Amino acid sequence: MADNNTVTLVITHALKSGQAAHYEQWLAKIMPAAARYPGHLGVHVIRPTTGNDVYNIVIRFDTLENLTAWTKSAERETLVEEIKPALRLDDHLEVRTENVFWFTPETPALKRPAQWKQFLITLAVIFPSTNVVPRITAMLFPSLHGSLLLHLINDALVVALVVWLWMPVMTRLFAGWLKK
Repeated sequence: MADNNTVTLVITHALKSGQAAHYEQWLAKIMPAAARYPGHLGVHVIRPTTGNDVYNIVIRFDTLENLTAWTKSAERETLVEEIKPALRLDDHLEVRTENVFWFTPETPALKRPAQWKQFLITLAVIFPSTNVVPRITAMLFPSLHGSLLLHLINDALVVALVVWLWMPVMTRLFAGWLKK
């Protein structure tokens, strides 16, 4: 298990055409339900990019036991049954105990990319984000220049961009290179 004893559940849902609004309403029901379970540490929804219909939901729990309690619960099973007609494919669950799941292969037969490749992709995401975001926020919030609040805003925006936008895009874009 990971050093910090957390476990991550990655749920992939491919939607049928025209089901995004219905799915978003369903997310508004299931996310608070999961949050009520012991050990729930947070959830991130990676929404589809243009021309795509795949949602990835990343849920973190403190232990595998607490994660299992949620995934096997009657409440979750009922909610998943409710959304199944909107899905193109079955509910796909993947449990990850690694902190950096972006680079974990989809099947155990594949090797994890070389660390230097992981480093380059991560640097390609972090470097521009940490240089562009502060320039934009400095223009938007000139009165906060040099303040702890502006640093918090910058950090929050960079993390959000990395987690929800750049890393999913970059790992898909460079998937062939990462697997070589």
